[in-house]
Amino acid sequence: MTTPHRLAWLKSGLLWRTFFLMAFLITVSMVVWVASFRIVERGPRAQQLAAQIISVVTITRAALTHSAPDLRRELLFDLASNEGIRIYPLEENDKIEPPPDSAVMPELEAEVRARLGNETKFSASVNDIGGFWISFTIDEDQYWLMLDRDRVERSSGFQWFQWATAAMLLSLLGAMFVSALINQPLARLTAATRAVAKGEQPDRLPETGPTEIEEANRSFNQMVDDLQRVDADRAIILAGISHDLRTPISRMLLEVEMAYLSDEARTGMQSDLAQMDGIIGQFLDYAKPTDISSFTAIDMTDFLRDVEQNAARHTDVEIHSRIAENLYVEGNETELRRVFTNLIENARRYGKADDATVVVIDVTATLQHDKILIDISDHGPGVPEDEMERLLRPFTRLDTARGQANGSGLGLAIVNRVVKRHNGKLKLYNRSGGGLSVQITLPLARNGGK
Repeated sequence: MTTPHRLAWLKSGLLWRTFFLMAFLITVSMVVWVASFRIVERGPRAQQLAAQIISVVTITRAALTHSAPDLRRELLFDLASNEGIRIYPLEENDKIEPPPDSAVMPELEAEVRARLGNETKFSASVNDIGGFWISFTIDEDQYWLMLDRDRVERSSGFQWFQWATAAMLLSLLGAMFVSALINQPLARLTAATRAVAKGEQPDRLPETGPTEIEEANRSFNQMVDDLQRVDADRAIILAGISHDLRTPISRMLLEVEMAYLSDEARTGMQSDLAQMDGIIGQFLDYAKPTDISSFTAIDMTDFLRDVEQNAARHTDVEIHSRIAENLYVEGNETELRRVFTNLIENARRYGKADDATVVVIDVTATLQHDKILIDISDHGPGVPEDEMERLLRPFTRLDTARGQANGSGLGLAIVNRVVKRHNGKLKLYNRSGGGLSVQITLPLARNGGK
């Protein structure tokens, strides 16, 4: 059942596809090479072995023929001990086994019989003594000459297997190295693309190497520069417009105070102007850059409890918290306070259960390895699953999901932007019992914030 999932990486990974393609081609090439070699070298090997056997038989027969009878025993002993050549008389009742059936043996027998005579016999064992046996005659007497099989037979199948395995392993290591070398620029480009998708600033790709890789990396670097320029221009525009609007809004608020209006009209106009000022403030928060040099160690345990106490001042809010001790992060306290204040306020506005008189907000903060996991949950209607990702985009409002009729649509976008600036991650999901949960993961400060 899980086999397709286990093999999915083989289908999706270009590195492994390249590796297995090269491994397959190397394996086929080696098999074809070995087969071709064994076919081509069969004839020359048979001739070489035949020449060697003929020389041994001829020299041995000449030595025995011309040696003194009283010295033959010593000669036979020297041949057996020094050369591995043994001579035995050929008897009619010898128990003979035929030579091994190999591709070289027919040609070998033909070559030897052409020189030593057609009556020459071959055997793999005589009287249960293994070796390479060949017959010859001296003055009408027949003898057996036995050689060690290693002098005649090719390398054993096990030796071939060892050599092939070693060659295959070296070839596969080379294929892995080549595959990694080929796919390294693509993997680097993929990692940089993912960083851009997460809103991070990737390292510039090296504009070197093959022409195609060089052009692709140069185009990607140009794209990243253009995106940064567009983002910077947008931030400048938002900041400029927001700053220029603050002055007329302040003047309008003063005129409303001094004008002869009814209390209802004055209250309505002041509410509209305050809402406009709040939207402008969100624009400024979204466009404001983060100065990393301003980061300091923050005790998130005390920080979250302080945020909790401020939120508990609202009479319509009930907060249930579970905050671990000694949680430290490095960051800008003002920006992080804005993040959690916005999340609490968002839950207070839109997280009320249908049959509840107050808004219940759950705040948890736990330590997981080298990360701090903070979860802020409400008990409201939640958000449709297909709208989760869109909710984090700037200038996006989900009017039907959580009753958002006002605002600029920058609330969660600002939160997500600040969290990313602090090397954290933000995740939205609907609780099983109803309500929206906002999960923030921040890296733990080094040395416990000291």
